[in-house]
Amino acid sequence: MAELLGAMWNVLLELAPWLLLGAGVAGILHVLLPGDFLQRQFSGRLGVVKAVALGVPLPLCSCGVIPVGLSLKKGGGTHGATVAFLISTPQTGVDSIFVSASMLGWPFALFKLCSAAATGIIGGWLTDTGKYRGTTAAIVPPLPAAPVKNRPKAIYEHAIEMLQSIWRWVAVGIVVSAAITIFVPADAFAALEPLGGIAAMLITLLISLPLYVCATASVPIAAALVASGLPTGAALVFLMAGPATNVATLGAVYHTLGKRSLSIYLATVIVGSVACGWLFDFVIDADSAAALHQHHTMTWWSVASAVVLLLLFAKFARADINKWLKQRTSQEQNHRPATRSFGVRGMKCLNCVAKLEATLKTEANIEDATVSLDPGRIDIRGSVTESRVRELVSQAGFEVE
Repeated sequence: MAELLGAMWNVLLELAPWLLLGAGVAGILHVLLPGDFLQRQFSGRLGVVKAVALGVPLPLCSCGVIPVGLSLKKGGGTHGATVAFLISTPQTGVDSIFVSASMLGWPFALFKLCSAAATGIIGGWLTDTGKYRGTTAAIVPPLPAAPVKNRPKAIYEHAIEMLQSIWRWVAVGIVVSAAITIFVPADAFAALEPLGGIAAMLITLLISLPLYVCATASVPIAAALVASGLPTGAALVFLMAGPATNVATLGAVYHTLGKRSLSIYLATVIVGSVACGWLFDFVIDADSAAALHQHHTMTWWSVASAVVLLLLFAKFARADINKWLKQRTSQEQNHRPATRSFGVRGMKCLNCVAKLEATLKTEANIEDATVSLDPGRIDIRGSVTESRVRELVSQAGFEVE
């Protein structure tokens, strides 16, 4: 047990500084970019390139990218720009880039960044080469964001919201990575070497395609697998195909853009990830790339970052536990006031959901509030008035329909 805890601490030392830095950069991007900036850039001949350039640094996971990407289509973007955004954005992000560089080296992180951009552009251009036969869902574009009065506070709040939306996946990634380091033999994946790099990539691809994998939280797992003998190119396939595909994303693409766009989307991710994994192994020496993450340096700032991240995780866990206990107690007492539902406009990702939930929790007359993203809705129990609900929703930056 002590050995496992030590391995988890080593992973945390490498991950924490860069995850906190990435969250801070994400907060800055959120505050500086106007609320309708993305929608205005997703049309015209350069819409695909703009979609990739704007989407790559955004810290959106494969669930958060769905409403944003599809709302961009409703706001005037082409099919190709939408597909390009949906392919490239979940593969990376400022937080994922920093964490990948810390644990797998800057050559790997930069190659992963370029691979995400290349697959997004290729998939978008291929989608725009033919006629569209898909249907368009009735998705309401997000409202322009209200002017930010206190930018440092807004940056901090968004960074915390982003961390809170992925903290469970990051915690699981740390535990799994440490467990692999301790319990998986160092040469466990050596058996894949005689099969060749392509075979290892295809096996990794079959495993990662249906999974929900967070781009940042999966990096420690990939690093531990590489240390156990998994080819670095196969790890790249895992970090590209996993975040870019899952059942929810594929269903959303099919419903909104049609079968043809879905086929191009899936083919681009499959062929592109394997091609990029092969190219990485061909261009960059695997031994030198792997050596970059096989050290654990305990500096004062890495220790401080790890402590801060642990305290934040404890805070998030406490909030989740209190919410669960409150719901359980309410059910056991069988005392459920009438639930009222309100439609909400303007939410575009899980960070928006977390922000609205946090605002609603400040109202004493709300016993319980559940916020859903698609469709945008809140279910409220309590004696709070409708006018007060509208005030709280507006305070969070959204609008009651």
